[in-house]
Amino acid sequence: MQLGLIGLGKMGGNMAERLRRAGHEVVGFDHHPEKRDVDSLPALKEALSAPRVVWVMVPAGEATRATVKELSEVLEPGDVIVDGGNSKYTDDQIHDVMCREKGIGYVDAGVSGGVWGLENGYALMVGGTREDVAKVQPVFDALKPPSPKDESGQELPGAGFVHAGPVGAGHFSKMVHNGIEYAMMQAYGEGYELLAAVDLIEDVPGVVKSWTQGTVIRSWLLDLLVRALEEDPSLEKISGYAEDSGEGRWTVEQAIENAVPMPAIAASLFARFSSRQEDSPTMKAVAALRQQFGGHAVHAVREQEAERPA
Repeated sequence: MQLGLIGLGKMGGNMAERLRRAGHEVVGFDHHPEKRDVDSLPALKEALSAPRVVWVMVPAGEATRATVKELSEVLEPGDVIVDGGNSKYTDDQIHDVMCREKGIGYVDAGVSGGVWGLENGYALMVGGTREDVAKVQPVFDALKPPSPKDESGQELPGAGFVHAGPVGAGHFSKMVHNGIEYAMMQAYGEGYELLAAVDLIEDVPGVVKSWTQGTVIRSWLLDLLVRALEEDPSLEKISGYAEDSGEGRWTVEQAIENAVPMPAIAASLFARFSSRQEDSPTMKAVAALRQQFGGHAVHAVREQEAERPA
């Protein structure tokens, strides 16, 4: 089938390549002239046969909102817009109403796979009506990983793709996925730090690598940690500053709203906040309190010397 794809960065460009390898026609648009096939959204529309499917793969937030709004004014009834970025599910619900008023379908697709998706495929969590999802299904089938097979060679359904529910369900599912990812990465990081902190362990990268086969904590994330340690065994070239892209915050917000206990994911989110503080105001307050109630030594900011209260 034909697909219009807006946003040909690392993810979008690899997705376009995977789709072309599967025999689909991809017409791409990007702000960088050297990457695009057409030079405007109206030109993108004219290059596609109706009913059209246009996939938006640009940064979440205002960039996606502006692109979906412009597309809703360019496309025609019966066409479908797919948001494959990391939008908040409430944005999808707003976009769905806006598009429905013009007879345009809307599908939200949570996509996981990163830069490895070109070769391995992308896990897809999709929200929308059955009719709209069906219009995009050949694209989903090409993007998702190959289905695992049972002992008889029959494909096992459900792996790598799910139609999770109505509009918003795809990005909600991806939000929870990313919240879990936060907690898993935090646990691996804490385990690595403890191994590195003791003299008893002489081969920290080797211990981590040993966990990748036969253990209950093996995962693709663990494989990536092994890869990172092979490139930089002490992680000396990497700063301990970790961003959060939003999904972890939204996951914790939803946990609060729905009274779902989520201590591990919440703690991993707050740990990322802590990583951005060179001199934590919280720990300054803790040190000051220890000094006040117990006369414990504090460290001066400049001299870095222990000083006892007079």
